[in-house]
Amino acid sequence: MALDKATVARIATLARIKVPESELEQLARELSHILTWIEQLGEVNTDGVEPMASVAEMTLPMREDRVSDGNARDKILSNAPQHAHGFFLVPKVVE
Repeated sequence: MALDKATVARIATLARIKVPESELEQLARELSHILTWIEQLGEVNTDGVEPMASVAEMTLPMREDRVSDGNARDKILSNAPQHAHGFFLVPKVVE
């Protein structure tokens, strides 16, 4: 697929990329070359090929989905500059 300068300028506008007029011709050639490679992928027979997210066959370990409070309130509050009664103390922001 061959792109002309006007199409490349339109693509640049849609992508909000400022491309100088002097670079449009070179960019059109490069994008046309990339699109030629992409068209070649359409020629590959992929019948019976399962989609994949990774080239490595793996199954992620699953854990039981249960709700908890983390059981670390005291440890978390120890990082706070100020705390009282199990809560963070923060300066008043509304008068």
